[in-house]
Amino acid sequence: MQHESILVLDFGGQYNQLIARRVRECSVYAEVHPYTMPVEEIEKMAPKGIILTGGPNSVYGESALKYDSRLFDLGIPILGICYGAQLMAHAVGGRVESAESGSEYGHTEVDIDRSGALFHDVAEKTVAWMSHADHIETLPDDYTITASTAKCPIAAFENPAKKQYAAQFHPEVLHTVEGKKILRTFVMDICGCSGDWVMDSFIDTTVAALKEKVGGGRALCALSGGVDSSVAAVLMSKAIGNQLTCVFVDHGLLRKDEGDEVEAVFGPDGPYNVNFIRVNAQQRFYDKLAGVTEPEQKRKIIGEEFIRVFEEEAKKIGTVDYLVQGTIYPDVIESGLGDSATIKSHHNVGGLPDFVDFKEIVEPLRMLFKDEVRETGRKLGIPEKFVRRQPFPGPGLAIRIIGEVTAEKVQIVQEADAIYREEIDNAGVENLGQYFAALTNMRSVGVMGDFRTYDYAVVLRAVMTADFMTAEAAQIPWEVLGRVTSRIVNEVPHVNRVLYDCTGKPPATIEFE
Repeated sequence: MQHESILVLDFGGQYNQLIARRVRECSVYAEVHPYTMPVEEIEKMAPKGIILTGGPNSVYGESALKYDSRLFDLGIPILGICYGAQLMAHAVGGRVESAESGSEYGHTEVDIDRSGALFHDVAEKTVAWMSHADHIETLPDDYTITASTAKCPIAAFENPAKKQYAAQFHPEVLHTVEGKKILRTFVMDICGCSGDWVMDSFIDTTVAALKEKVGGGRALCALSGGVDSSVAAVLMSKAIGNQLTCVFVDHGLLRKDEGDEVEAVFGPDGPYNVNFIRVNAQQRFYDKLAGVTEPEQKRKIIGEEFIRVFEEEAKKIGTVDYLVQGTIYPDVIESGLGDSATIKSHHNVGGLPDFVDFKEIVEPLRMLFKDEVRETGRKLGIPEKFVRRQPFPGPGLAIRIIGEVTAEKVQIVQEADAIYREEIDNAGVENLGQYFAALTNMRSVGVMGDFRTYDYAVVLRAVMTADFMTAEAAQIPWEVLGRVTSRIVNEVPHVNRVLYDCTGKPPATIEFE
């Protein structure tokens, strides 16, 4: 590593990516690796600190995710969170037990011992987010209890001499009121990081690594025109120049006019000196999707067809060694990192066909969050319109259409979505993480003029989110929703009803599928 770093060892929890995010908010680089990473590799990496994440297992169970005890003898500061805290306690000779009376979930008041190094800047009573059934029953004599709750006498502990710290609660989530402060204390004060990691560093390091990796080979970039693939394409172009060919597949599932906008920026008349190929494959994808209604099946069909198109284009231009994709970190987590519970497959990282005719898939953004990708794009000089573009799934509108995908349904969603986005922009609604229109598979009776109709219902979705892993439904002003509704039912054929989705994530996903 060229920059100081924090290693996050993943033991399977769903909050794990947030830990890396919080560390990076301290301008310190964080890498997430599965708990199977050997101690020898950790020694080579030489991180300034190690964080052990939460997870769904019990440390004493048959399926427990364990780690080599040598980890605790490396002399590197370690912070255990939730399962990581229990694992640390178990490894150093403490006792972890399962007791229904000791389980805690949600907001919990915590009593803090401010003499502890981890909590010196935290209030004596604070609120934290708990999510555990097991609890730490005892610790060796040389470990100090630094926090407790009504149900959990050992909510945190530490041994500064051994550079070991632990918290039963989750400081990485926003529900823990002083969580950012706690993690900053660990990263900056205990680990001694200086906070010198910025996007310029990421760009320089990534470009150098891509040059070394690709060498004299050729790469084919899956360019969709979204912010992720656009940033990936420009990074690759910066690294390997005309060894890169960008293939833009218009699968007929894009937003209104998006295909032409992508070509205007990356095509022969655009500002970037890239080899650009546009493949108009709309009917090919519609044919493949005919009769398919299940979301995961749609994703896999589209993902496989993408790969087939790329293989065909690769054969036309000769030998291609690498396939470049704009996978970002939430995609990786939701597709399963290590033993993290898988939420969905994604055509960038999951659900790929068994045979892919490339040496390797390159994902230069796979450890970045969406806001970090946008910042990288700005540093690279990508037009703001692309940098700020709304997130868009690789399978496109296919997963914003419930039920079978047809050309008619795609056009309905395109027109409704364009109206929605236009009115949101006109109204100056801010702080939205993502917003779009989707098409339900529900048809209902309506009245237009003197005629009875039996047409589709469009759903509008808008969420506020900091990380796209959790989200709250946005409270769009009623007058804005009224204008959007009026325009959609008057301007979009075959729609006679507009609904608004008030569900957060969880329990729903952000996408409407």
